[in-house]
Amino acid sequence: MDKILEGLVSSSHPLPLKRVIVRKVVESAEHWLDEAQCEAMFDLTTRLILEGQDPFQRQVGHQVLEAYARYHRPEFESFFSKTFVLGLLQQGYHSLDRKDVAILDYIHNGLKLIMSCPSVLDLFSLLQVEVLRMVCERPEPQLCARLSDLLTDFVQCIPKGKLSITFCQQLVRTIGHFQCVSTQEKELREYVSQVTKVSNLLQNIWKAEPSTLLPSLQEVFASISSTDTSFEPSVALASLVQHIPLQMITVLIRSLTTDPNVKDASMTQALCRMIDWLSWPLAQHVDTWVIALLKGLAAVQKFTILIDVTLLKIELVFNRLWFPLVRPGALAVLSHMLLSFQHSPEAFHLIIPYIVNLVHSFKSDGLPSSTAFLVQLTELIHCMMYHYSGFPDLYEPILEAIKDFPKPSEEKIKLILNQSAWTSQSNSLASCLSRLSGKSETGKTGLINLGNTCYMNSIIQALFMATDFRRQVLSLNLNGCNSLMKKLQHLFAFLAHTQREAYAPRVFFEASRPPWFTPRSQQDCSEYLRFLLDRSTSQKVEAFTDLSLAFCPSSSIENLSFQDPASSPNTQDGGLMQADIPGPSEEPGVYNPAKAAFVCDSAMNERMLGSPSDEFCYTENTCVPSESSRILVNKDVPQKPGGGSTPSVTDLLNYFLAPEILTGDNQYYCENCASLQNAEKTMQITEEPEYLILTLLRFSYDQKYHVRRKILDNVSLPLVLELPVKRTTSFSSLSESWSIDVDFTDSSENLAKKLKPSGTEETCCSRLVPYLLSSVVVHSGISSESGHYYSYARNITGTESSYQMCHPSETLALASSQSHLLGRNSPGAVTEQDLENKEMSKEWFLFNDSRVTFTSFQSVQKITSRFPKDTAYVLLYKKQNGTNSLSGNSSTSGLWVNGDPPLQKELMDAITKDNKLYLQEQELNARARALQAASASCSFRPNGFDDNDPPGSCGPTGGGGGGGFNTVGRLVF
Repeated sequence: MDKILEGLVSSSHPLPLKRVIVRKVVESAEHWLDEAQCEAMFDLTTRLILEGQDPFQRQVGHQVLEAYARYHRPEFESFFSKTFVLGLLQQGYHSLDRKDVAILDYIHNGLKLIMSCPSVLDLFSLLQVEVLRMVCERPEPQLCARLSDLLTDFVQCIPKGKLSITFCQQLVRTIGHFQCVSTQEKELREYVSQVTKVSNLLQNIWKAEPSTLLPSLQEVFASISSTDTSFEPSVALASLVQHIPLQMITVLIRSLTTDPNVKDASMTQALCRMIDWLSWPLAQHVDTWVIALLKGLAAVQKFTILIDVTLLKIELVFNRLWFPLVRPGALAVLSHMLLSFQHSPEAFHLIIPYIVNLVHSFKSDGLPSSTAFLVQLTELIHCMMYHYSGFPDLYEPILEAIKDFPKPSEEKIKLILNQSAWTSQSNSLASCLSRLSGKSETGKTGLINLGNTCYMNSIIQALFMATDFRRQVLSLNLNGCNSLMKKLQHLFAFLAHTQREAYAPRVFFEASRPPWFTPRSQQDCSEYLRFLLDRSTSQKVEAFTDLSLAFCPSSSIENLSFQDPASSPNTQDGGLMQADIPGPSEEPGVYNPAKAAFVCDSAMNERMLGSPSDEFCYTENTCVPSESSRILVNKDVPQKPGGGSTPSVTDLLNYFLAPEILTGDNQYYCENCASLQNAEKTMQITEEPEYLILTLLRFSYDQKYHVRRKILDNVSLPLVLELPVKRTTSFSSLSESWSIDVDFTDSSENLAKKLKPSGTEETCCSRLVPYLLSSVVVHSGISSESGHYYSYARNITGTESSYQMCHPSETLALASSQSHLLGRNSPGAVTEQDLENKEMSKEWFLFNDSRVTFTSFQSVQKITSRFPKDTAYVLLYKKQNGTNSLSGNSSTSGLWVNGDPPLQKELMDAITKDNKLYLQEQELNARARALQAASASCSFRPNGFDDNDPPGSCGPTGGGGGGGFNTVGRLVF
């Protein structure tokens, strides 16, 4: 029968005829044959299978062999012996090489035919050895895939025990050698299919024998971390990632990143090659593992590796966004790489040339998946442009391309950036190492205390948080200038963009320290603030006005005399006049804000009352406020423990602006009449400043005991403060003479008109200007001689409130302001309460030198009641404008992409250089700690006080301790 079959398949008969005859041969297999005939038939069919000239011959071989082996199983078991199989695997078959896939397919089918025979066990033992030898010879993907098919069907052939670990490791190495030289889609699909079969085999082995998993993964890392330039491991290793349990991420990343035997060069290679794996289609979780390793390296502060890898691979990752199969993973890795690389714009700028084309391409295809992808991409782009503003020429085309997609809010951008920075990664991988010294969760930068410099730190943080002021300082062009303003600009830029947890402002301190301030001694923050503002000579920044508010006697709080300047018959209608006209025992009665402001936007008026004679002499008449104009304290004002009311900032402001009767020993000296006269001195604000600084004069001099004391009274701090402003349509020159040509019979109305500067016609318009509390500087201590400063602050701009201003035509008295502010029954009280609720819910920060934490306005309000020695000292209020003065430079114009203006190249380069230096410092410190971790005990450094504990002090004895200011005259009284 074998001769008939051999002649048939090689004959020239028509193929249909041959098929009919082959069918007859297969049917005859059930007839009896002797052993020799069976062996001859098995030998012929084996030769047809392995050496057939065409598919027909190979097909015939398979059909006949299966039929005869089924009916003559003992004879086939004898033929398909251990010796025969071993010969095929080690020597091949005639002209067929031993590595030919046909041999492995033949053995695979043979095992199926003798599966129920006892001799199959010997074959299993043989194959356990042979398959290990085969994978050690690094078979090609096709052969390895056929081997995987065989081992998947016959798991008994997989090596056991220790050999199973070796087999898995060798199989990993084999995958690492896979290559596909073809670029044709068909061949690529076949290649991917082959690799998938091999990786599935490893997955099955790992499940069956878990002890093989970790050694296999160690082999993966050994392959991808190799620095041998003659060998480049295949990206096919990416196919294994999807089979690694995600629960092992923490263990594996800890093992890799904390292993002292893993050199930086090897880790860099491994990370680069894992990023290359993003090119592998169908592999799941590659992005998860890449990001996990990136975070792990950040957690142990190996920033050099992260910088090198990011700059090397960021463009490749971006390029993968073009391919749908790998796009989600590529976008995840791209987002993490860009958002964590926050010390320099270099990585982001590497991909900028490719963004516009990508966006236009995906916009044009109109697919829902493309639209969803672009929404995610544009959010990422907005975050990066916000963080690295200052490149309008680069960003303008991008802004135009993505203008149709939603822009995330500033709060969301800040949250994303804060959570993604390298220095914000949790150090859970090294429990013995101290926490990363990166920025706190607030995203704000502290200021290092240089030795009793809390007075400077608290003021700088308050000014920095004054958003409009900060933006204008950063926008100044100060190239070539070595002024204090330039140093302030430099400091603000570092506070905004540094990666450091705290910055040491040494240069700025030396430049801004008043000459009479002794270094390393405690000083007064209010005096420092005035000196700082006075030293800055710029007309391009927001105007500040500093008012020093004294504490009024307790009786004045409950029954404060005040005359409405709009209704008083003796009120001057808006003349602008210098007020340096003290009485005999009186300090200058009007505060001159020009001495402590960048630009003085407010002025005070003083009025002389009485009817002068024809020789310009005043009568003894004095204007006394009527009972109806007195301010009464609201019954709802918080009460002191002893039963008295807690004064508010508004009370102190009322006391500051209240009329003062100059009589007796305190009469006013009239230069015109050359004599002392009774008069009433009042102050009015004729133009409101952008920022209002209120200093509470808490330090007084005790004449009885000749000591300086601190006033520890609690003061209620309103979130919304309404400043009474009396505008005039025209102002006379300060040097103009005053005409007081009146007689005894003039009415008070005529007198008021004649008290105007000559040659001036003016129209008054009184209104209340709303201000929002921006920051509070707190003094901690019970003495004026020592203590500590810290500050509360929040981000606030001039247009973020929906506060409804009063109608400009309305004439509102300060008494109305007091009533409205304290929440009395007034038309605007409900609206203001709603506003306060809204404002109080906003985010506040506590700046205590290098420590920055989140807090709330409730904590600001309760600070003195909880910690009696901690009292509000300097308050900064921001005027609420109807329109944003900075709108011309907003993001809509493409110039300011984030809330701050673009930084000049000089500043950006300096910040980038310092950020890189900081990351290197962190890395060196982490390595030093890692070397000591094994022998040294873990140390814990407290984070410092929180809202439940009082703040610390600059001095050695705490906030209320001894110590002292070296120069007591530095304090404000």
